Formats: sequence, C-alpha cells, structure tokens
Amino acid sequence: MAAAGPPSPQSSHGAVAGTVRVLVVDDDYRVAKIHAAYVDRTPGFAVCGQAHSAEAALDLIEVLRPDLVLMDVYLPDGDGLGVIRKLLEAPESGESGPRPDFVVITAARDVSTVRTAMQLGAVHYLVKPFGYPAMAEKLTSYLDLRRRMETLDDADADQADVDELFGLLRGQPALPALPAKGHSAPTLELVRNAVRAAGGDVSASEVAERVGISRPTAQRYLSYLTRHGVVRLQLRYGTTGRPEHRYSAVG
Repeated sequence: MAAAGPPSPQSSHGAVAGTVRVLVVDDDYRVAKIHAAYVDRTPGFAVCGQAHSAEAALDLIEVLRPDLVLMDVYLPDGDGLGVIRKLLEAPESGESGPRPDFVVITAARDVSTVRTAMQLGAVHYLVKPFGYPAMAEKLTSYLDLRRRMETLDDADADQADVDELFGLLRGQPALPALPAKGHSAPTLELVRNAVRAAGGDVSASEVAERVGISRPTAQRYLSYLTRHGVVRLQLRYGTTGRPEHRYSAVG
C-alpha cells in the first residue's frame, strides 16, 4: 500500500488519557472536516487523523491505531465496508494491537448495506446528512458502553450485565442495581419503559394503570428511578392542595 502520510494538523492533536481516539474516513474533504469538528466537540473524544480513500484508511489504521473509525461507504478506490472486512479477515497480532470499532457513516439507505454493516460488527450506522446532535448521541452511547465494559473487565457477565451493555449501545440509560429485598427487576424495567413510552410526563397513577400494579408500588419504583437519575421528577402546582408529582424519562 502507498504511504498515507501523517494526519492533517487541523484534525490531529494529543489526546488526554482515557480519550477515545477517532479516525475520520470520508472521500469528501469538506464533510470529513465537519465530522472531525463534531468529534472534537464531543467530550471524551479526539480526532487522531483523516483519510479520504480506502487505501489511506488502511494505512492510517495501521499507523495510528485508533480506537474508533468513522467509516464512509463510498470511497474513490473501494468501499468502507470492504475496508472493515479486510481488517477482520487479517490475522490479529499483539504488535498491531486490537482492531478499532467502527461507526458507518454513509448516504446508503438500502437494507443490504445496513445488513452488511451489522454483520461486520459496526457499533452504529448514521445516514447522511445529519447534524451534531445525531453524532453526539451515537458517540456518547459508545463511550458509555466502553466505560461499562472496562468496569466488568474479564469477569463473566450475567444476563443483566449483557442486557445493560446492549441497552447502552442503543443509548438507553442503564437501570440501577436493585436492593436485595423489596424490589423486582422486571417490574423496575416495566415502570421505566412505561415512563419512556409516554412521550411526556406521567403521574404515578398513570404508570400504575399502564403496568398493572398499585399506585404505592409504582410510586416506590418511580422514586427509586428518580434517585438514580433514570427519570426526572417535576412538580405541577394547581390552584389548591399539594403539587402533583409528574415523571419523565431522562435522555
């Protein structure tokens, strides 16, 4: 492969320890620059380089060893999914370090391309065009996943751990660990999901009716979720009497 050269000074800088180092791959220099700016704007991430072809992407992945690659599909000398496939098929060695994770960023909307990206292990798929909030949401959920996996280290994960990891990848807040007695994990999830599905704020009575539990039980779980930052409590004041407690999903 031809030498890719050093990353551009505008998009490469020293990363703070623990920062996710990102390689941006896009055939359009202007779009790559925009996406690089999005990455650098997101806490916990730093761009380590940019590539504008499949060959340059392979070279820079080998040289820079990024943690995450934002991979365009349509490249002048191939396609981004082919780059991912080539890296997966290559034997992994200690010298080359772990393979990076990939977020596919493309204008391709056909299900075949989406399916292939999923089969190749892409952690996210962003359809162009999009703004900063969409990018930040995907990056943040990826960072949450990395940090949670680091806390688990090499320990065996039980089903709750696995569900939490997949939930983090989808951008869902992780459910807090329950006390040993007096609470049920399935009920906690049902209450959380009822609040999320409401599309706005709801009362304990409304949650109780939707889940099929008593109001005091719903109130107990909602208070628990509020203390752990999964739902948000708002007080609605009327003309007389005590304020009504209303709950809404966080994130």
